[in-house]
Amino acid sequence: MSANNPGLVIVVSGPGGVGKSTIVEKLVQRDAHLWLSRSWTTREQRPGEAADAYRFVTRQEFEDNIAANGFLEWTDFLGNLYGTPMPNPPIGKDVVLEIEVDGAQQVKRLNESALLLFVLPPSRQEQKARLRGRGDADQKVEKRLRKAEEEEPVGKAIADYVIINDDLESTLEELSRIIAYERNQRTPR
Repeated sequence: MSANNPGLVIVVSGPGGVGKSTIVEKLVQRDAHLWLSRSWTTREQRPGEAADAYRFVTRQEFEDNIAANGFLEWTDFLGNLYGTPMPNPPIGKDVVLEIEVDGAQQVKRLNESALLLFVLPPSRQEQKARLRGRGDADQKVEKRLRKAEEEEPVGKAIADYVIINDDLESTLEELSRIIAYERNQRTPR
């Protein structure tokens, strides 16, 4: 994102329950050239969710960071704030952003060369099961499913690639191939 680090900016986006967090975590483990920018949120940590899944902050802390121009992008999503702090990756690393569709649009406006990977569930029923499986209440599941209906056409329209996460290993292999291809295409010879 900075002049001294011209690496790829890889945006992994998609509706809730598609497996973005798991996908990104595994991609970063597999590829030593990837660096994950940890997003901030004002939402509560879910039961069983890793403490470092997000930087969990108060609304005041978040708003103070907005005022200080400390976010690359941020959004209000179903009553909670989510944002990507200005990335500062180690030299030679590509930045991975795991963000909502609104944030992906903001990043693409700021950086046209950002690689947008939009992940979808194999079906709405599977998405519903995944949301319930992570502990979301029925009312929140229904809100997220309605939000997904709005987000999907936008996400598909702005994405460089659309991937259906029906099998985690296959999804990871496909994303790894896409990233390798894009690195090869964008590297000066």
